[in-house]
Amino acid sequence: MKKIVIDGGYPLSGTISIGGAKNSAVALIPASLLANDVCSIRNVPNITDRDALFDIVKLLNCEIKQKDNTITIDPSELKNTLISQDLSVKLRASYYFMGVLLGKYKHVEIFFPGGCNIGSRPIDLHLKGFKKMGAKVTKRGHKYILDAENLHGSDIKLDFASVGATINIMFAAVLADGETIINNAAKEVEIINIADYLNKMGAKITGAGTGTIKIDGVKELHGSEINVIPDRIEAGTYIIMGALLGNNLKVAGIIPSHNEALFNKLKEMGVDYKIGEDYVIINKCDNLKPVNVTTEVYPGFPTDLGQPFSVLLTQAKGQSIMEETIWENRVGHYPCLEKMGANIEVDHLVATIKGPSKLKGTEINATDLRGGAALIAAGLLASGRTYIQDIDYILRGYENIIHKLTSVGAKIRIEEI
Repeated sequence: MKKIVIDGGYPLSGTISIGGAKNSAVALIPASLLANDVCSIRNVPNITDRDALFDIVKLLNCEIKQKDNTITIDPSELKNTLISQDLSVKLRASYYFMGVLLGKYKHVEIFFPGGCNIGSRPIDLHLKGFKKMGAKVTKRGHKYILDAENLHGSDIKLDFASVGATINIMFAAVLADGETIINNAAKEVEIINIADYLNKMGAKITGAGTGTIKIDGVKELHGSEINVIPDRIEAGTYIIMGALLGNNLKVAGIIPSHNEALFNKLKEMGVDYKIGEDYVIINKCDNLKPVNVTTEVYPGFPTDLGQPFSVLLTQAKGQSIMEETIWENRVGHYPCLEKMGANIEVDHLVATIKGPSKLKGTEINATDLRGGAALIAAGLLASGRTYIQDIDYILRGYENIIHKLTSVGAKIRIEEI
């Protein structure tokens, strides 16, 4: 067991370089198994979700080689076997093997995926899409068995613009017979990254990044290579920390347009920042204005930044509203912030935050990945010492977070409990 220890109040100055997008990498790795020969993925973040995917890929008899942040995957000896419960529950993204193996072999057996406890997170939309493509879905306890004698294209309308369902249906559709159309598809930039990869393999996908994606099935896919796009959520998290404590803090290696919704809210609050071609320089602001924020699907304000952003709202002069509309359990960090001195009232998924509040270090527990990042932001700002337990949530999705923060002046470390 480990905990994060933070001595708060130190300014952040220097440069933080952003790694590859977690939400893209965790789909690109399974996607490689759709090919018949070697694939290469560059700029893969060093996170525990990556390692959990490696374990599944190896179980399926594929060879993985890694050098720095580049990985190669050879799926030529792929074996379609049961993905065990102890592997599938390690991360949410294990469900992408459903679409991949269904598309390639028309059969898959896998246990229910894991990940953060931020809501019920059903996979109904995934399964409904597979069924429309001709798959039979059988549930035995916590295990799913999918079979399709004839996996065919279909016209699929998602009830919600789900990123996971959009990607998973794409995976199954690229090797299905005929044309698949996904209506109300998610528009996230990570989906464009994944579609580019599949197209480089020989897939025929158009419309990625729009609400309508068309896939013409092909007989087979060949090996290819791709760069993982910069992680807009990692970037956004450090940008928020810069708004709290920055002294010309530079967040580099980003695509600024991917964080437009965040920048709009920072501007509304009066935050001092300057955007360059692939970076932003940000400074602490002592006169933050209150704002109202509602999380939305892309290109709206991202749910993954709602929790870190709520820490910034505790420092605004007046009343702000933070409303979560995507996941019902994105509120687990609020009791910790209240314990540190924040003035927050929560009504279901709407938090009323009154500031500015002087935060004080204390012992707290991370409840999920982005909530854990919020607690780090609060600990960096707070007076005294903060102890964060259950840090595995945080390490799932933030590459070298301790090193990156200490390199810009934070007093943060990991200790054994």
